[in-house]
Amino acid sequence: MLLGKYPFKKKIERACQSGRSTSSPIRIQHFERQEVLIHGSNRRHQSSRNSPQYLEIFPFFVFQADEMENMVTDSRDQPQTDFIYCCGANTEVLKFGSRQLNSGHKLLFLVIPGNPGIVGYYKTFMLTLHSMFGYHHPVWAVSQAGHCVPPDSMDMVEDASLAAEQDVFGLNGQIEHKLAFLRKHVPRETSLVLIGHSIGCYIILEMMKRDPELKILKAVMLFPTIERMVETPQGKVMTPVLCHMRYVAYLPVFLLSLLPDSLKGSLIKLVFGGIRYLDLSVVRPTVGLLSGDCAANAMYMGGQEMKKVLERDNITIKKNLEKLIFYYGATDHWCPVQYYLDIKQDFPHGDIRLCEKGFRHAFVLDAGRDVAKMVAEWIRGDLRT
Repeated sequence: MLLGKYPFKKKIERACQSGRSTSSPIRIQHFERQEVLIHGSNRRHQSSRNSPQYLEIFPFFVFQADEMENMVTDSRDQPQTDFIYCCGANTEVLKFGSRQLNSGHKLLFLVIPGNPGIVGYYKTFMLTLHSMFGYHHPVWAVSQAGHCVPPDSMDMVEDASLAAEQDVFGLNGQIEHKLAFLRKHVPRETSLVLIGHSIGCYIILEMMKRDPELKILKAVMLFPTIERMVETPQGKVMTPVLCHMRYVAYLPVFLLSLLPDSLKGSLIKLVFGGIRYLDLSVVRPTVGLLSGDCAANAMYMGGQEMKKVLERDNITIKKNLEKLIFYYGATDHWCPVQYYLDIKQDFPHGDIRLCEKGFRHAFVLDAGRDVAKMVAEWIRGDLRT
């Protein structure tokens, strides 16, 4: 079943039709300067010292960015976002470092997000990781299919019937989506450091299983949901909602989608108010999630996770044990400590760690920088060999 096939009403009309092929990526350049160049013209936006920052979406709009946390001045810290169709579904790719890869690129860090699979959540994590290795290696993140708001020049799916046939928004479709992305956008000879978060870890194991020739140097599994999700404390709560009451949950999501973005942002800050050191860069991606389609696609994928993520894939883990690093949370309701103890017992020689720093499952909310520094130290030695 395909969710997102019938999108919620767009809140912004298409500004213009440029005739530009949607098979080419739509790029978003993030600026933190007072002068913003409008691509495709000689016009520049001049802002006063106290005016808000802006994000430019090529080639149509300039959007106000009311949250620009952790401002940076080094141009190497400026990310770029590409919107592409992959497996016929709208896909967002966040990039630090090289925008295009060729045979000369020896290494790529690739983040496979959790659910919701929104790459904007990982901006601070990726920026820190990029800088920790001296800006030498590109750091990319590819969204889950259909979890990002497309620019006005694109739809959620390129071909609705094909997307439905392939079930691209389902769990299996998301795995094939990541493999297709690698085939099209990453040279086969480029070594990979894969970093998975939550269900992204399950996707990485499946990628290893389905394409054992992938040149994976290391795979880091952060708070991995790779087994018995339905039996976890959070799974017991969410399974009825995601599997049996999903359509009921669409109503409040739809109502929230009608609110102005500024009001959505205020509500999100209120919900996250208990997080003392909230990374404000996560607010804007969460606003996008409340567009309607994105949340529906995330819930659809979540329902499949409850049904399909059952037994741990010990065969794939055993074959790739020397490449894998597992990091479990000490208070994680999606992958309890007992799961850490079980896998540690089954693979006593594996690199399997238990968090001692109190990081939450959704570490991107307040600990993206700290987790990135930790990951960099884990794998630094492997990059020297």
